[in-house]
Amino acid sequence: MVFEPNTAGRSLFAADALLPTGWARNVWVQWDGAGRITHLTADCVAPAGVPVAKGPLLPGMPNLHSHAFQRAFVGLTEYRGESQDSFWSWRNLMYRFASRITPESLEAIATWLYVEMLEAGYTSVCEFHYVHHDQGGTPYADDATLSLALLRAARNAGIGITLLPVLYQTSGFGAKPPRADQARFIRNTDNMLSLLERLAPATQAQGAVFGLAPHSLRAVPPDSLAIAVQGLTALNPEAPIHIHIAEQTQEVDDCITWSGQRPVQWLLDHAPVDARWCLVHATHMTPDEYAAAARTGAVAGICPTTEANLGDGIFDMLLWLQHGGGWGVGSDSHACVNAAEELLMLEYSQRLSRRQRNVLASAAQAEVATAMTLQAVAGGAQAAGRAVGGIALGQQADMVVLDAHHVALCDLPAHSMLSAHVFGSHRTSAIDSLWVAGVRRVADGQHVLHDAAAQAFVAARSATIAPD
Repeated sequence: MVFEPNTAGRSLFAADALLPTGWARNVWVQWDGAGRITHLTADCVAPAGVPVAKGPLLPGMPNLHSHAFQRAFVGLTEYRGESQDSFWSWRNLMYRFASRITPESLEAIATWLYVEMLEAGYTSVCEFHYVHHDQGGTPYADDATLSLALLRAARNAGIGITLLPVLYQTSGFGAKPPRADQARFIRNTDNMLSLLERLAPATQAQGAVFGLAPHSLRAVPPDSLAIAVQGLTALNPEAPIHIHIAEQTQEVDDCITWSGQRPVQWLLDHAPVDARWCLVHATHMTPDEYAAAARTGAVAGICPTTEANLGDGIFDMLLWLQHGGGWGVGSDSHACVNAAEELLMLEYSQRLSRRQRNVLASAAQAEVATAMTLQAVAGGAQAAGRAVGGIALGQQADMVVLDAHHVALCDLPAHSMLSAHVFGSHRTSAIDSLWVAGVRRVADGQHVLHDAAAQAFVAARSATIAPD
Protein backbone atom coordinates (compact mmCIF):
# COMPACT_ATOMS: atom_id res chain seq x y z
CA MET A 1 0.00 0.00 0.00
CA VAL A 2 1.27 3.49 -0.90
CA PHE A 3 0.38 6.47 1.24
CA GLU A 4 2.70 9.18 -0.07
CA PRO A 5 1.35 12.15 -2.02
CA ASN A 6 1.32 11.68 -5.77
CA THR A 7 4.63 12.66 -7.29
CA ALA A 8 3.22 12.67 -10.86
CA GLY A 9 2.18 16.31 -10.71
CA ARG A 10 -0.08 15.76 -7.72
CA SER A 11 -2.88 14.54 -9.93
CA LEU A 12 -5.37 11.77 -10.55
CA PHE A 13 -7.37 10.68 -13.58
CA ALA A 14 -10.80 9.08 -13.29
CA ALA A 15 -13.01 7.67 -16.02
CA ASP A 16 -16.00 8.90 -13.99
CA ALA A 17 -16.13 11.61 -11.32
CA LEU A 18 -18.95 13.18 -9.33
CA LEU A 19 -18.48 16.95 -9.53
CA PRO A 20 -20.75 19.51 -7.81
CA THR A 21 -22.59 19.85 -11.14
CA GLY A 22 -23.09 16.09 -11.51
CA TRP A 23 -21.32 13.17 -13.13
CA ALA A 24 -18.53 13.86 -15.61
CA ARG A 25 -16.45 11.58 -17.82
CA ASN A 26 -12.66 11.31 -18.15
CA VAL A 27 -11.74 13.80 -15.46
CA TRP A 28 -8.19 14.89 -14.64
CA VAL A 29 -7.77 16.49 -11.19
CA GLN A 30 -4.59 18.36 -10.19
CA TRP A 31 -3.73 19.98 -6.86
CA ASP A 32 -0.95 22.06 -5.33
CA GLY A 33 1.36 21.41 -2.41
CA ALA A 34 -1.27 22.71 0.03
CA GLY A 35 -3.75 20.15 -1.26
CA ARG A 36 -6.03 22.61 -3.08
CA ILE A 37 -7.42 21.70 -6.50
CA THR A 38 -5.81 23.95 -9.11
CA HIS A 39 -6.86 22.33 -12.38
CA LEU A 40 -9.89 20.27 -13.30
CA THR A 41 -10.38 18.96 -16.84
CA ALA A 42 -13.24 16.77 -18.10
CA ASP A 43 -13.62 14.84 -21.35
CA CYS A 44 -9.88 14.49 -21.77
CA VAL A 45 -7.49 11.68 -22.57
CA ALA A 46 -5.65 10.16 -19.62
CA PRO A 47 -2.27 11.94 -19.44
CA ALA A 48 0.81 9.74 -19.55
CA GLY A 49 2.21 8.89 -16.13
CA VAL A 50 -0.81 10.13 -14.16
CA PRO A 51 -2.33 7.61 -11.72
CA VAL A 52 -5.72 6.26 -12.78
CA ALA A 53 -8.51 5.72 -10.25
CA LYS A 54 -9.74 2.13 -9.96
CA GLY A 55 -13.37 3.23 -10.01
CA PRO A 56 -15.66 6.26 -9.79
CA LEU A 57 -14.18 9.33 -8.06
CA LEU A 58 -16.40 10.86 -5.37
CA PRO A 59 -16.07 13.92 -3.14
CA GLY A 60 -14.99 13.14 0.39
CA MET A 61 -17.82 13.35 2.90
CA PRO A 62 -17.57 15.80 5.83
CA ASN A 63 -18.78 14.31 9.11
CA LEU A 64 -20.47 17.32 10.72
CA HIS A 65 -21.12 15.93 14.22
CA SER A 66 -18.87 13.74 16.36
CA HIS A 67 -18.40 12.98 20.05
CA ALA A 68 -15.22 10.93 19.66
CA PHE A 69 -15.04 9.37 23.13
CA GLN A 70 -18.48 7.81 22.72
CA ARG A 71 -17.16 5.34 20.15
CA ALA A 72 -15.62 3.36 23.00
CA PHE A 73 -18.89 2.41 24.68
CA VAL A 74 -20.88 1.48 21.59
CA GLY A 75 -22.74 -1.74 22.34
CA LEU A 76 -22.52 -1.29 26.11
CA THR A 77 -25.86 0.50 26.47
CA GLU A 78 -28.00 -1.85 24.38
CA TYR A 79 -29.92 -3.38 27.25
CA ARG A 80 -33.02 -2.29 29.13
CA GLY A 81 -31.97 -0.48 32.28
CA GLU A 82 -35.33 1.14 33.04
CA SER A 83 -38.95 0.20 32.41
CA GLN A 84 -38.89 2.51 29.39
CA ASP A 85 -35.41 3.39 28.14
CA SER A 86 -34.87 6.70 26.36
CA PHE A 87 -32.23 9.24 25.41
CA TRP A 88 -32.19 10.38 29.04
CA SER A 89 -31.42 6.93 30.49
CA TRP A 90 -28.73 6.47 27.80
CA ARG A 91 -27.26 9.82 28.81
CA ASN A 92 -26.82 8.68 32.41
CA LEU A 93 -24.78 5.70 31.22
CA MET A 94 -22.75 7.93 28.90
CA TYR A 95 -21.89 10.24 31.81
CA ARG A 96 -20.46 7.30 33.76
CA PHE A 97 -18.16 6.49 30.88
CA ALA A 98 -17.15 10.13 30.34
CA SER A 99 -16.08 10.40 33.96
CA ARG A 100 -13.25 7.91 33.35
CA ILE A 101 -11.73 9.27 30.14
CA THR A 102 -8.05 10.32 30.36
CA PRO A 103 -6.04 12.36 27.84
CA GLU A 104 -4.23 9.21 26.76
CA SER A 105 -7.40 7.16 26.33
CA LEU A 106 -9.17 9.98 24.49
CA GLU A 107 -6.32 10.27 22.00
CA ALA A 108 -6.25 6.51 21.41
CA ILE A 109 -10.04 6.30 21.02
CA ALA A 110 -10.17 9.31 18.69
CA THR A 111 -7.26 8.09 16.56
CA TRP A 112 -8.97 4.77 15.91
CA LEU A 113 -12.30 6.49 15.27
CA TYR A 114 -10.73 8.84 12.76
CA VAL A 115 -9.03 5.90 11.01
CA GLU A 116 -12.45 4.23 10.84
CA MET A 117 -13.97 7.39 9.42
CA LEU A 118 -11.37 7.62 6.69
CA GLU A 119 -11.84 3.98 5.74
CA ALA A 120 -15.60 4.62 5.63
CA GLY A 121 -15.54 7.62 3.30
CA TYR A 122 -15.34 10.58 5.68
CA THR A 123 -12.49 12.99 4.94
CA SER A 124 -13.14 15.59 7.65
CA VAL A 125 -14.86 15.77 11.01
CA CYS A 126 -16.53 18.40 13.17
CA GLU A 127 -15.61 17.38 16.72
CA PHE A 128 -18.24 18.57 19.24
CA HIS A 129 -15.93 18.34 22.24
CA TYR A 130 -17.36 18.69 25.74
CA VAL A 131 -15.16 16.67 28.12
CA HIS A 132 -12.74 19.42 29.16
CA HIS A 133 -11.42 18.81 32.68
CA ASP A 134 -9.75 16.16 34.78
CA GLN A 135 -11.75 13.46 36.51
CA GLY A 136 -13.86 15.16 39.15
CA GLY A 137 -13.93 18.44 37.23
CA THR A 138 -10.55 19.93 38.17
CA PRO A 139 -9.02 21.84 35.23
CA TYR A 140 -5.81 20.43 33.80
CA ALA A 141 -2.64 22.47 34.24
CA ASP A 142 -2.92 23.12 30.52
CA ASP A 143 -6.59 23.92 30.03
CA ALA A 144 -6.41 22.72 26.41
CA THR A 145 -5.12 19.24 27.28
CA LEU A 146 -8.06 17.24 25.93
CA SER A 147 -8.60 19.54 22.96
CA LEU A 148 -4.96 19.08 21.97
CA ALA A 149 -5.35 15.30 22.29
CA LEU A 150 -8.10 15.45 19.67
CA LEU A 151 -6.01 17.62 17.37
CA ARG A 152 -3.13 15.15 17.62
CA ALA A 153 -5.45 12.26 16.86
CA ALA A 154 -6.74 14.03 13.74
CA ARG A 155 -3.22 14.93 12.61
CA ASN A 156 -1.91 11.39 13.12
CA ALA A 157 -4.83 9.80 11.30
CA GLY A 158 -4.73 12.43 8.57
CA ILE A 159 -8.33 13.59 8.75
CA GLY A 160 -9.34 17.23 8.48
CA ILE A 161 -10.90 18.62 11.65
CA THR A 162 -13.12 21.46 12.81
CA LEU A 163 -12.70 21.55 16.59
CA LEU A 164 -15.79 22.78 18.42
CA PRO A 165 -15.20 23.14 22.18
CA VAL A 166 -18.52 22.95 23.98
CA LEU A 167 -19.88 25.60 26.31
CA TYR A 168 -21.83 23.78 29.02
CA GLN A 169 -22.99 25.57 32.18
CA THR A 170 -26.34 24.34 33.48
CA SER A 171 -28.30 21.11 33.80
CA GLY A 172 -31.61 22.44 32.55
CA PHE A 173 -33.64 25.40 31.44
CA GLY A 174 -33.84 28.27 33.90
CA ALA A 175 -30.15 28.02 34.85
CA LYS A 176 -30.49 24.87 36.94
CA PRO A 177 -27.15 24.09 38.64
CA PRO A 178 -25.03 21.46 36.90
CA ARG A 179 -25.16 17.89 38.14
CA ALA A 180 -22.14 16.31 39.78
CA ASP A 181 -21.63 14.02 36.79
CA GLN A 182 -21.40 17.05 34.48
CA ALA A 183 -18.41 18.55 36.31
CA ARG A 184 -15.93 17.68 33.55
CA PHE A 185 -17.97 19.69 31.02
CA ILE A 186 -18.48 22.98 32.85
CA ARG A 187 -16.85 26.25 31.77
CA ASN A 188 -17.72 29.88 32.33
CA THR A 189 -17.94 32.04 29.24
CA ASP A 190 -14.68 33.96 29.72
CA ASN A 191 -12.86 30.69 30.26
CA MET A 192 -14.29 29.30 27.03
CA LEU A 193 -13.19 32.33 25.04
CA SER A 194 -9.70 32.02 26.56
CA LEU A 195 -9.60 28.39 25.44
CA LEU A 196 -10.53 29.40 21.90
CA GLU A 197 -7.71 31.95 21.86
CA ARG A 198 -5.34 29.24 23.07
CA LEU A 199 -6.49 26.85 20.33
CA ALA A 200 -6.34 29.31 17.44
CA PRO A 201 -2.62 28.83 16.60
CA ALA A 202 -2.76 25.08 17.23
CA THR A 203 -5.61 24.59 14.79
CA GLN A 204 -4.05 26.88 12.20
CA ALA A 205 -0.77 24.97 12.38
CA GLN A 206 -2.39 21.79 11.06
CA GLY A 207 -4.88 23.34 8.66
CA ALA A 208 -7.76 22.84 11.07
CA VAL A 209 -10.56 25.23 12.04
CA PHE A 210 -11.91 26.11 15.46
CA GLY A 211 -15.45 27.15 16.28
CA LEU A 212 -17.86 27.09 19.20
CA ALA A 213 -20.53 24.66 20.31
CA PRO A 214 -23.04 26.05 22.80
CA HIS A 215 -24.21 22.62 23.91
CA SER A 216 -27.95 23.31 23.95
CA LEU A 217 -30.44 25.87 25.22
CA ARG A 218 -30.87 23.83 28.38
CA ALA A 219 -27.09 23.93 29.06
CA VAL A 220 -26.29 27.56 28.16
CA PRO A 221 -28.29 30.47 29.65
CA PRO A 222 -29.31 33.30 27.29
CA ASP A 223 -26.75 35.85 28.54
CA SER A 224 -23.91 33.37 28.22
CA LEU A 225 -25.01 32.38 24.74
CA ALA A 226 -25.01 36.00 23.58
CA ILE A 227 -21.61 36.82 25.10
CA ALA A 228 -20.01 33.64 23.78
CA VAL A 229 -21.23 34.22 20.22
CA GLN A 230 -20.04 37.84 20.35
CA GLY A 231 -16.65 36.76 21.69
CA LEU A 232 -16.22 34.07 19.03
CA THR A 233 -17.15 36.55 16.31
CA ALA A 234 -14.52 38.97 17.59
CA LEU A 235 -11.91 36.19 17.34
CA ASN A 236 -13.05 35.00 13.92
CA PRO A 237 -16.21 36.33 12.26
CA GLU A 238 -16.39 33.24 10.04
CA ALA A 239 -15.97 30.61 12.77
CA PRO A 240 -18.73 27.98 12.76
CA ILE A 241 -21.26 27.64 15.58
CA HIS A 242 -22.96 24.30 16.28
CA ILE A 243 -25.76 23.66 18.78
CA HIS A 244 -27.91 20.69 19.76
CA ILE A 245 -31.51 21.79 19.28
CA ALA A 246 -34.96 20.18 19.52
CA GLU A 247 -33.54 16.66 19.62
CA GLN A 248 -36.02 15.30 22.15
CA THR A 249 -39.71 15.97 22.78
CA GLN A 250 -39.00 16.43 26.49
CA GLU A 251 -36.52 19.16 25.57
CA VAL A 252 -39.24 20.90 23.55
CA ASP A 253 -41.74 20.63 26.39
CA ASP A 254 -39.25 21.91 28.96
CA CYS A 255 -38.32 24.86 26.73
CA ILE A 256 -41.99 25.82 26.36
CA THR A 257 -42.44 25.65 30.13
CA TRP A 258 -39.38 27.87 30.61
CA SER A 259 -39.90 30.44 27.86
CA GLY A 260 -43.29 29.95 26.26
CA GLN A 261 -41.51 29.10 22.99
CA ARG A 262 -40.23 25.98 21.29
CA PRO A 263 -36.40 25.65 21.13
CA VAL A 264 -35.88 26.54 17.46
CA GLN A 265 -38.39 29.37 17.69
CA TRP A 266 -36.61 30.77 20.76
CA LEU A 267 -33.17 30.46 19.16
CA LEU A 268 -34.21 32.26 15.98
CA ASP A 269 -35.77 35.07 18.02
CA HIS A 270 -32.82 35.53 20.39
CA ALA A 271 -29.61 34.65 18.52
CA PRO A 272 -28.03 35.85 15.24
CA VAL A 273 -28.54 32.55 13.47
CA ASP A 274 -27.10 32.61 9.95
CA ALA A 275 -25.05 30.47 7.58
CA ARG A 276 -22.32 29.99 10.23
CA TRP A 277 -24.68 27.93 12.35
CA CYS A 278 -25.33 24.21 12.33
CA LEU A 279 -28.58 23.14 14.00
CA VAL A 280 -27.73 19.64 15.14
CA HIS A 281 -30.70 17.25 14.99
CA ALA A 282 -33.50 19.89 14.92
CA THR A 283 -35.74 16.83 14.91
CA HIS A 284 -38.89 18.31 16.40
CA MET A 285 -39.92 21.47 14.57
CA THR A 286 -43.25 22.87 13.42
CA PRO A 287 -43.76 23.72 9.73
CA ASP A 288 -43.24 27.39 10.57
CA GLU A 289 -39.94 26.55 12.32
CA TYR A 290 -38.76 24.56 9.29
CA ALA A 291 -39.43 27.54 7.06
CA ALA A 292 -37.90 30.13 9.38
CA ALA A 293 -34.79 28.09 10.16
CA ALA A 294 -34.14 27.32 6.50
CA ARG A 295 -34.37 31.03 5.64
CA THR A 296 -31.43 31.81 7.94
CA GLY A 297 -29.06 29.76 5.78
CA ALA A 298 -28.12 27.53 8.73
CA VAL A 299 -27.27 23.89 8.04
CA ALA A 300 -29.32 21.08 9.56
CA GLY A 301 -26.97 18.51 11.10
CA ILE A 302 -28.69 15.15 10.71
CA CYS A 303 -27.29 12.05 12.45
CA PRO A 304 -29.60 9.29 11.21
CA THR A 305 -28.11 6.19 12.86
CA THR A 306 -27.62 7.91 16.23
CA GLU A 307 -31.11 9.41 16.11
CA ALA A 308 -32.45 5.92 15.40
CA ASN A 309 -30.29 4.37 18.13
CA LEU A 310 -31.54 6.88 20.72
CA GLY A 311 -35.16 6.87 19.58
CA ASP A 312 -35.09 10.59 18.86
CA GLY A 313 -37.53 10.74 15.97
CA ILE A 314 -37.38 11.54 12.26
CA PHE A 315 -36.37 14.86 10.73
CA ASP A 316 -38.74 15.93 7.91
CA MET A 317 -36.10 16.30 5.23
CA LEU A 318 -38.53 16.81 2.37
CA LEU A 319 -40.13 19.77 4.14
CA TRP A 320 -36.66 21.21 4.89
CA LEU A 321 -35.66 20.89 1.24
CA GLN A 322 -38.89 22.53 0.08
CA HIS A 323 -37.70 25.64 1.93
CA GLY A 324 -34.22 25.46 0.40
CA GLY A 325 -32.50 24.20 3.56
CA GLY A 326 -28.94 22.86 3.47
CA TRP A 327 -27.96 19.75 5.40
CA GLY A 328 -25.16 17.34 6.17
CA VAL A 329 -24.68 14.09 8.07
CA GLY A 330 -22.79 13.18 11.23
CA SER A 331 -22.07 9.95 13.05
CA ASP A 332 -22.57 11.61 16.47
CA SER A 333 -22.33 8.82 19.09
CA HIS A 334 -20.78 6.47 16.48
CA ALA A 335 -23.13 3.56 16.81
CA CYS A 336 -22.28 3.39 13.11
CA VAL A 337 -19.20 4.81 11.39
CA ASN A 338 -20.04 4.66 7.69
CA ALA A 339 -20.86 7.64 5.50
CA ALA A 340 -22.88 5.55 3.03
CA GLU A 341 -24.93 3.97 5.80
CA GLU A 342 -25.91 7.37 7.21
CA LEU A 343 -27.30 8.25 3.79
CA LEU A 344 -29.11 4.92 3.59
CA MET A 345 -30.66 5.39 7.03
CA LEU A 346 -31.70 8.94 6.18
CA GLU A 347 -33.47 7.92 2.97
CA TYR A 348 -35.08 4.88 4.59
CA SER A 349 -36.39 6.92 7.52
CA GLN A 350 -38.06 9.26 5.04
CA ARG A 351 -39.55 6.29 3.17
CA LEU A 352 -40.95 4.83 6.38
CA SER A 353 -42.37 8.16 7.44
CA ARG A 354 -43.95 9.02 4.08
CA ARG A 355 -44.61 5.50 2.79
CA GLN A 356 -43.02 6.21 -0.58
CA ARG A 357 -39.71 5.50 -2.31
CA ASN A 358 -36.81 7.62 -3.57
CA VAL A 359 -37.87 10.53 -1.43
CA LEU A 360 -34.62 12.49 -1.57
CA ALA A 361 -34.10 12.44 -5.32
CA SER A 362 -34.13 15.94 -6.74
CA ALA A 363 -35.22 17.67 -9.93
CA ALA A 364 -31.56 17.91 -10.89
CA GLN A 365 -30.60 14.38 -9.80
CA ALA A 366 -33.04 11.49 -10.16
CA GLU A 367 -30.51 9.10 -8.58
CA VAL A 368 -31.13 9.27 -4.83
CA ALA A 369 -27.55 8.41 -3.85
CA THR A 370 -26.13 11.06 -6.17
CA ALA A 371 -28.54 13.75 -4.95
CA MET A 372 -27.89 12.95 -1.28
CA THR A 373 -24.11 12.82 -1.70
CA LEU A 374 -23.91 16.21 -3.38
CA GLN A 375 -26.21 17.85 -0.83
CA ALA A 376 -24.49 16.29 2.18
CA VAL A 377 -21.05 17.30 0.96
CA ALA A 378 -22.13 20.90 0.36
CA GLY A 379 -23.89 21.21 3.71
CA GLY A 380 -21.12 19.44 5.59
CA ALA A 381 -18.49 21.75 4.12
CA GLN A 382 -20.50 24.80 5.14
CA ALA A 383 -20.91 23.46 8.69
CA ALA A 384 -17.19 22.67 8.88
CA GLY A 385 -16.15 26.14 7.79
CA ARG A 386 -13.57 24.57 5.49
CA ALA A 387 -13.05 24.40 1.72
CA VAL A 388 -14.14 20.77 1.43
CA GLY A 389 -17.21 21.26 -0.73
CA GLY A 390 -16.45 18.77 -3.47
CA ILE A 391 -14.21 18.17 -6.47
CA ALA A 392 -13.96 21.73 -7.74
CA LEU A 393 -11.37 24.43 -8.29
CA GLY A 394 -10.16 26.00 -5.06
CA GLN A 395 -11.53 23.20 -2.91
CA GLN A 396 -9.36 20.80 -0.96
CA ALA A 397 -8.50 17.58 -2.78
CA ASP A 398 -10.63 15.39 -0.50
CA MET A 399 -11.65 12.46 -2.68
CA VAL A 400 -12.86 8.87 -2.49
CA VAL A 401 -12.44 6.16 -5.13
CA LEU A 402 -14.91 3.29 -5.20
CA ASP A 403 -13.78 -0.23 -6.00
CA ALA A 404 -15.21 -0.93 -9.44
CA HIS A 405 -14.50 -4.66 -8.94
CA HIS A 406 -16.50 -4.95 -5.70
CA VAL A 407 -19.17 -7.58 -6.26
CA ALA A 408 -21.99 -5.10 -5.57
CA LEU A 409 -20.58 -2.57 -8.06
CA CYS A 410 -18.90 -4.61 -10.78
CA ASP A 411 -19.93 -3.85 -14.39
CA LEU A 412 -22.42 -1.13 -13.40
CA PRO A 413 -22.38 2.44 -14.72
CA ALA A 414 -20.80 4.96 -12.34
CA HIS A 415 -24.02 6.46 -11.01
CA SER A 416 -25.33 2.95 -10.30
CA MET A 417 -22.07 2.06 -8.56
CA LEU A 418 -22.71 4.90 -6.12
CA SER A 419 -26.27 3.68 -5.61
CA ALA A 420 -25.03 0.16 -5.01
CA HIS A 421 -22.42 1.48 -2.57
CA VAL A 422 -25.14 3.23 -0.55
CA PHE A 423 -28.01 0.77 -0.91
CA GLY A 424 -26.56 -2.58 -1.97
CA SER A 425 -23.11 -3.21 -0.56
CA HIS A 426 -24.40 -5.26 2.37
CA ARG A 427 -22.58 -2.81 4.68
CA THR A 428 -19.19 -4.00 3.46
CA SER A 429 -16.87 -1.31 2.27
CA ALA A 430 -16.78 -0.67 -1.46
CA ILE A 431 -14.10 2.01 -0.97
CA ASP A 432 -10.77 1.42 -2.67
CA SER A 433 -8.86 4.57 -1.73
CA LEU A 434 -9.23 8.00 -0.17
CA TRP A 435 -7.31 11.29 -0.29
CA VAL A 436 -7.33 14.16 2.21
CA ALA A 437 -5.79 17.39 0.93
CA GLY A 438 -4.17 15.44 -1.87
CA VAL A 439 -2.53 12.87 0.41
CA ARG A 440 -3.67 9.28 0.03
CA ARG A 441 -4.74 8.06 3.46
CA VAL A 442 -6.52 4.84 2.46
CA ALA A 443 -5.30 2.38 -0.15
CA ASP A 444 -6.84 -0.99 -1.01
CA GLY A 445 -9.55 -0.17 1.53
CA GLN A 446 -7.24 0.18 4.53
CA HIS A 447 -5.45 2.92 6.46
CA VAL A 448 -1.77 2.41 7.23
CA LEU A 449 -2.49 2.83 10.97
CA HIS A 450 -5.39 0.38 10.99
CA ASP A 451 -3.86 -2.41 13.06
CA ALA A 452 -1.88 -0.28 15.51
CA ALA A 453 -4.75 2.16 16.09
CA ALA A 454 -7.20 -0.69 16.63
CA GLN A 455 -4.98 -2.30 19.27
CA ALA A 456 -4.53 0.99 21.11
CA PHE A 457 -8.29 1.57 21.02
CA VAL A 458 -9.05 -1.83 22.52
CA ALA A 459 -6.55 -1.24 25.33
CA ALA A 460 -8.00 2.22 26.05
CA ARG A 461 -11.54 0.90 26.09
CA SER A 462 -10.63 -1.99 28.37
CA ALA A 463 -8.94 0.35 30.84
CA THR A 464 -11.90 2.73 30.80
CA ILE A 465 -14.59 0.14 31.46
CA ALA A 466 -12.55 -1.94 33.92
CA PRO A 467 -14.10 -2.12 37.42
CA ASP A 468 -12.52 0.06 40.11
